Amino acid sequence: IYEFGEEKKSRHIASAIKRVQQDQTITTTLQLANIIAGVVRTKKNKHPATRSFQAIRIFINQELKQLAETLEQSIDVLAPEGRLSIISFHSIEDRIVKQFIQKHSKQKQLPKGLPVMNSDIQQTLFKDLGKQFASKTEVQNNKRSRSAILRVAQRTALKERAC
Repeated sequence: IYEFGEEKKSRHIASAIKRVQQDQTITTTLQLANIIAGVVRTKKNKHPATRSFQAIRIFINQELKQLAETLEQSIDVLAPEGRLSIISFHSIEDRIVKQFIQKHSKQKQLPKGLPVMNSDIQQTLFKDLGKQFASKTEVQNNKRSRSAILRVAQRTALKERAC
């Protein structure tokens, strides 16, 4: 819950769940949501159990692993000058996408003294084209878009390897 939901009160939630389980079995999501709501303060327009259920879903579906694998596969399947567009809906996903794009769009410096020029070697796989947030109008029309971040990167042209 802490790692995948970024829930600050994750330890308190875990303790509350453990306490309840000593007396009864938790059999429904409503029971679990009520336990969490007893620990986490209600935020405006957001159920107190939202982050916890998000964490459970991410863990069960291995969403972060799937995202990382998909990003790595994009290197091989995206054509030169093709664009990679990823919409993330929470900070954990966005961090993974951001770090992937940064890792593959930064110029690498070769050690001094090598008989090769930096310009002779393709050094980046992507060009970071930036990020975009939902407009105020979009958020008014679609409340789920409020946390969406679109990141775009363009695959660089492949250079021929020297023989």
